[in-house]
Parts: sequence; structure tokens; C-alpha cells
Amino acid sequence: MWKGIGEEAMTERDEANGGASQDDPRRQTRRRRDANLAQIGRVVAVMSGKGGVGKSTVGAAIALGLAQLGRRVGLLDVDFHGPSIPTLLGLVGRQPASAYGGLCPVELGSDLKVMSLGFLLGGADEAVIWRGPMKIGVIDQLLGDVSWGGLDFLIVDCPPGTGDEALSIGQVIPNAEVVMVGTPQEVAMADVRKAVAFCLKLGLRLLGLVETMGTIRCTHCGAEVPLFARAKASRPLGVPLLAKVPFDPDLQAACDEGRLAAFLAAGGTTARRLLDLAEYVACGHGPGLAAATGVQTENKVPQEKGSQSMRYAMPTADGALVMHFGHADRFTFVDVNEGVIGAVREASPPPHAPGVLPAWCKENGVDIVIAGGMGSRAQSLFAARGIQVVVGAPAEAPEELVRRHLSGTLAPGTNVCDH
Repeated sequence: MWKGIGEEAMTERDEANGGASQDDPRRQTRRRRDANLAQIGRVVAVMSGKGGVGKSTVGAAIALGLAQLGRRVGLLDVDFHGPSIPTLLGLVGRQPASAYGGLCPVELGSDLKVMSLGFLLGGADEAVIWRGPMKIGVIDQLLGDVSWGGLDFLIVDCPPGTGDEALSIGQVIPNAEVVMVGTPQEVAMADVRKAVAFCLKLGLRLLGLVETMGTIRCTHCGAEVPLFARAKASRPLGVPLLAKVPFDPDLQAACDEGRLAAFLAAGGTTARRLLDLAEYVACGHGPGLAAATGVQTENKVPQEKGSQSMRYAMPTADGALVMHFGHADRFTFVDVNEGVIGAVREASPPPHAPGVLPAWCKENGVDIVIAGGMGSRAQSLFAARGIQVVVGAPAEAPEELVRRHLSGTLAPGTNVCDH
């Protein structure tokens, strides 16, 4: 381990003595920390309420995606007890160079700088046994004694939960933004809701939720099969869904083998979702927690929209488009603001009858309907209400269909209900 890491952190004995014995070095570190943070445009913390949900993979993918966009990016791993960033990026065995009494982060390409405690441990299986004060001091050192230089983004991979590391990041960087990660099962989303409440109490801006491993992608045909029966109210209220990332065996293998960067560069549906997520983070248009304070009824979607906003609607089941528009039990509304996907909500339509669904969509502020199939009369009823209809869409996730429509790559297929 680098000699300086941990030496300036407050020990339990220091704390009992009022913190006097190491006061000057700690203050110097904090001054350097604040000076470094002043050179960083935005700090985005990737958090989760529960471990094992793909948080580090999402954080590393965001950092790689931002670097592909030409941004100057730093990736800081503060998951001290399970630092996996070196493994994901194929950097195991690399060590940061020392310079001017500090450390230079490991560089991956020309635009990504990486720092993890995993670089500094004596061995891959070495355990970190630290209490809170030590962790807080080491975070100060990783921010202050590492030569980050000028950055557009610093992505911080936090450990699971709302413990000392996340609290320290939230208090030291009050303007930090948060991407939350969780699987669509109640046992995980219950912890996500607690983590969202944590962000709200600290006043951190929540960009949104990334839902992982809700489906598994077949490596042969590319189809996605649901893994969990998600509870109706699992997702935290009002938090926009930024992306759904399936359990993809190819992604899992790439992470284990340190080929995450190559996996993203190769393209594919899963890679595209992760890179799209990086683009959303780069745009910074997430509505944040301030936009999620009102409680909304399930069937009433707010109609206030900005001049650059649109609302999509599509019939869905098990997280994917269903082919017959008029017989769906659930609809998904996807809001888009200035080309960026925001809130995603589900609603139950009224009982099916001629002309009911076009009126209901209009009442809920829908601009565009995506469907697998729709009769010509129904299409004319939507057109009469000023709602655009896209038919022949495949049975994919609503957010994916909206992204493809926005990018002009949603090629209409066969209208399965053309009568």
C-alpha cells in the first residue's frame, strides 16, 4: 500500500483526544481536496441500496462512455471493502506513480483517469479492516492527494448502502449528483428507496434509477426473458428510470476478464443502453428529486410540459410492448425533454371501447403512440386528436423504443392488426 494512504486519517485514539495529534496534516489534505474539486466540473456518485446489483459495472460504463464522448473523466472507487474497478477495466496489477508527495491516477486512454484502493493493496485477497473515521480520512486523501487535474466529470463508485463513504461524499461534495442502481425485486428496491431518502435528506440531486438484471439476454437470439416478478410499487415514487440493463452473459464475461471497454466499443443492445446512459449523464437533464415531490395518482399523468417536451404512450406487459393495442391491461408513459428521456410511468387504461383510448391518451398529454398493431379506424381517431401513431414496432422495452424513435432507427414492421 502507498505509504501515505491512511496515515493522515483520524484514528479512534485521535478522535478520543479531540483530533489534535494529526490536525495540521488533515487540514492540509482538505485544502488540497477543495482545490482539486474546484477543477472538476461535475461529480456523479453511483450508489445502490444493496450490493451485487451491478453498481460498479454501471459506474465504470458511465465513465468509459463519457470518455468516448471526449469528456475529461476521473473514476474514483471508494468501495474500500470490495474495490472491483481495476478488475472491470483490466487494470489489475497496475500501480499509480508517485509525484510531488501524492499519487498520479492510472490512465486508461487519453481521457480517463482511474483511482482505486485496489491499486494500493498488497494482494487481491487482502482485507480492509477500517472503522468510519479512517474511511473518511482516506476519502479526503483520495480527493486531495491524488493529482486529478482539470476534469469535466468525476464518477464516484460508492459502496452499497448509506454508510460512512456515501455520507462523506455527500457532505464533502454537496453539489454531487447521484445515479441509483437496483434490481427490480422488492428486497432490492426497498433498499433503493432508503438510499433515495438518504439523498433527499442530504439535498443531493438524483439523476435517476438504473434498473439492472430484470431480464436475461439470450446469447443466441438476443431475446430478453424476465428474471423477477417486480412488485407494483417497487420503484421509488417519482424517480425517473434512466435505463434497463439486462443480465447479459457477454457483459458478465467481459467484466470478469477486464474487457468492459472493449465490450462497449463493440456495440450491441446492452452496450448501447450503457452508452446511452452516459449520454444522458453528459446532458445533465435529469429532473432531480425536486421534480418528484408531488404524489401522483396512477391513472393521471401531469399534463404540464415544456415547449421541447413530448410524451410517448405504448401498451406493455412484463416490461415490453404488447402487439395488440386495444387489449392491454397496462400502458407505459415515457416523457422526453429536449431529446432526453425523463420520467417513465405506468398506468391502467379505462375499459376498452371504441374511441376511449384516444380520448384517454389525449387527456394524459400524449403526443406519440407506439404500437405493434392498430386498426385504421383507431389510427384515424388518434390523428383527429393530434396524436402521432407509429405501428409495426417490435416487442421491446418502452425506453428502447423511444430511444430508437428519437434517433430515427425505429423502422416500422408489419402492422399486426391492420383492420
